[in-house]
Amino acid sequence: MREIVLDTETTGFEPDQGDRIVEIGAVELSGHMPTGRTYHQYINPERSMPQGAYEIHGLGDEFLADKPVFKAIGQQFLDFIGDAKLVIHNATFDMKFLNAELGWCGLPKLPDNRAIDTLDIARRRFPGSPASLDALCRRFGIDNSSRTLHGALLDSEILAEVYLELIGGRQPDLVLSSDTAATSDGGGDSNWRPAPRPTPLPSRLTAAEAAAHEAFVEKLGDGALWKRA
Repeated sequence: MREIVLDTETTGFEPDQGDRIVEIGAVELSGHMPTGRTYHQYINPERSMPQGAYEIHGLGDEFLADKPVFKAIGQQFLDFIGDAKLVIHNATFDMKFLNAELGWCGLPKLPDNRAIDTLDIARRRFPGSPASLDALCRRFGIDNSSRTLHGALLDSEILAEVYLELIGGRQPDLVLSSDTAATSDGGGDSNWRPAPRPTPLPSRLTAAEAAAHEAFVEKLGDGALWKRA
C-alpha cells in the first residue's frame, strides 16, 4: 500500500483571504515504511511574506522571488502523489490550501477522503493530551531537535515516524489471526493448546508476607473467603 506523508507551509491561515502555499514536502511510504522517495518544492506565493510567517518558516520574499509559482509545479505534484492516501497532521488545513491552489490552476482537486489525519488519530488515542507534532515526538521519543523552524520536508519526515508509532510501531501489519497463529509452525493443528508447565513457577510471596496474610485472615473470623472450601 502506497501512502504519502505530506506537509505544506503557507503565508497565513486562509486562502480565501489571499494566503498561499510557499512550500510542499512529502515522503513516500510503501507498506507503512519509507521508500526513500521524497518530493520537496519551494513556491513563489506571488505576494509578500508576512512578518509572522517569516518568523515561523524563515522564508523571505527575496528567497522565494525566483521560485516557481504553484501553477508551474501543480501537475508535477499531482504526478508524485498519484492516487495514494495522504497522511497529514491537521489535514483540514493542508487540504484546504492544496485544493484552493489546484482550483486556481484548473487542476483536479483532492477528495477529502484521501486524507489520513494524524491529529485526529492522536486525539482519539490520547484524549486530553497535547497532540501537536512536537508533543507526539516527545511521547514517542522521536528526535526533532533539528526542527528549529517549520520546514515542510523535515516536518514530513518527522510525521512519517510519528505516523508509524500512532498506527502501532515499526511493524503495524504484524497481526497474527487465530488461523495464522495455529499454522505458523507448519503443523496446521488448529486444536493446539499450550501444555501445562512441568514445574510450577516458584511463589513470589515472601515468608513475611504470607505470615502477615494469615494473621489478617484470622482477624476476619470463620466467614472469611480464604477459609471457605
